[in-house]
Amino acid sequence: MLQAAQVVSLFFEILTWLIIARILLSWVPHNPNSPVLRLLYEGTEPILAPFRRLIPKTGLPFDFSPLIALLVLRILREAIISMLLR
Repeated sequence: MLQAAQVVSLFFEILTWLIIARILLSWVPHNPNSPVLRLLYEGTEPILAPFRRLIPKTGLPFDFSPLIALLVLRILREAIISMLLR
């Protein structure tokens, strides 16, 4: 079970860094049609899209869905690892 917990932890760690990379990319001009960036967007959009639908749109130019997604991913990671290590 320890190995399964490590795999789950690694999976969530990778997702976290992909979302952070996407946040950082939103601050700088970039080409979203680049193959690497398309992979990044296609890999993170299924995670972020549900949070975008839940969070009401405001007049602010900020997208809070990545922050909420990171929080939920962290909670989910801890719950799954806790269940695996019991």
